[in-house]
Amino acid sequence: RHEISLENYKLKIQIESRAMVDLAMNQIIPACLKYQKELLDGVSHLKEIFPKEFEKMAKAQIEIVREISERVEKTRTLTYEMIAARKRNNELDSVSSEAKGYCDEVVPYFDKIRYEVDKLELIVDDELWPLTKYREMLFIK
Repeated sequence: RHEISLENYKLKIQIESRAMVDLAMNQIIPACLKYQKELLDGVSHLKEIFPKEFEKMAKAQIEIVREISERVEKTRTLTYEMIAARKRNNELDSVSSEAKGYCDEVVPYFDKIRYEVDKLELIVDDELWPLTKYREMLFIK
């Protein structure tokens, strides 16, 4: 009975982890990169139109591009680390060891990835963000 509970726990975490990977890699990161491209296009246009004042005028956009780049890379790295932790723990010799490994090594990535994605959610344009934003859930449009 205890072993069944541990197996159910492991499977639940495994499913949540796979869903998180899918969302991050197939929805969140592509939306961020699309927004980043829009910002970079805007920066390029500013440089064409205002070559002398460009650095001052594009400073905010460049900082946003930098933050998006850093957070996307962090999200991607954490996602791959979580996948590796999951694979390591799938190879353990008992359900008890697997469940403990998932708890200790996989679950902590949930909050780390979530933190980065939450920060990206605040930056990326609402029109490009693929999911309902928290403020939209709290204060329905």
